[in-house]
Amino acid sequence: MIILTGGAGFIGSVVLWRLNQAGIDDVLVVDRLGTHDKWKNLVGKRFRMLVTPEGFLANVQNRNVGSADVIIHLGACTNTTERDADYLAENNFRYSARLAEFALEREIPFIYASSASVYGDGRSGYRVGTTASLRPLNAYAMSKYLFDCWIEQRALLERVTGLRFFNVFGPNEYHKGAMASMAYKAFLQIQQSGKVKLFASTSPDYADGEQKRDFVYVKDVAEIIWRLVEAEQSAHPIRGIYNVGSGCARSWNELVGTVFSVMQQQPMIEYIPMPEELRPQYQNFTQADMQPLAEAFGRHGWSLPLSSLQDAIGDYVGNYLLQSWQYL
Repeated sequence: MIILTGGAGFIGSVVLWRLNQAGIDDVLVVDRLGTHDKWKNLVGKRFRMLVTPEGFLANVQNRNVGSADVIIHLGACTNTTERDADYLAENNFRYSARLAEFALEREIPFIYASSASVYGDGRSGYRVGTTASLRPLNAYAMSKYLFDCWIEQRALLERVTGLRFFNVFGPNEYHKGAMASMAYKAFLQIQQSGKVKLFASTSPDYADGEQKRDFVYVKDVAEIIWRLVEAEQSAHPIRGIYNVGSGCARSWNELVGTVFSVMQQQPMIEYIPMPEELRPQYQNFTQADMQPLAEAFGRHGWSLPLSSLQDAIGDYVGNYLLQSWQYL
């Protein structure tokens, strides 16, 4: 059995799809469905049972959980503007620590989601090192940083696998609202008005729309996680903390320009002032150092499964967003 927290969410539901593709349906999905359309992410997927995070944690504490081959822990509050730091610490840090303790006690492989937000403004670069150099810029990033610190301080880096996700986009993100990717927002804006609004630059180092991020397709992320699951069955599991991005920074102008191109429309971009509350925590540049993960994959004879931005946007828009059923 595979335990998949956040299994009805954006990345989690795509990981579930990839597990199903591999013929695996003995999956315990841990998630809340809420009152929106998140439930649609599970349509067509095969899994053993769906339980709430609270119900699953109670079972963990009562030792009422069957044997598991691996725990993939993707469940978290991913709202980067959430101001309730106590809620974030409980949901993203302490819950993760309890789950990790359970996995370690039973010697169950543990793969968990960290975040590129822990790098803060990126002054120290985007290569995984010690947590001492990290300066998260908001409460969400702090909650992810705390768990990375917890892992490091307990010398668990050779026993677990942490993944610092960069800007993930793709099908099944529709329930995320304001936290959905700019690729999805651009598609909606182009459909509605024929133009896209981007934040104007607040830095003299970047022209409007030329702030850069590392955009990575969710299918590529799911494939990476599947490979990590496969590696757990080998003599050389891949352990430690790794970046998960494309390894290539692209501008917002390039991203939305690609969406315009795939939709066969001329680019029309309007630059609007950035809200004051976002300015102190805004990252003008992110780029994942993917060399460590590439080397780890290489030891298994694998290459990193990373799509070009054009191919990823083409698949996302053409095979999902423009279809009557948009879900993977």
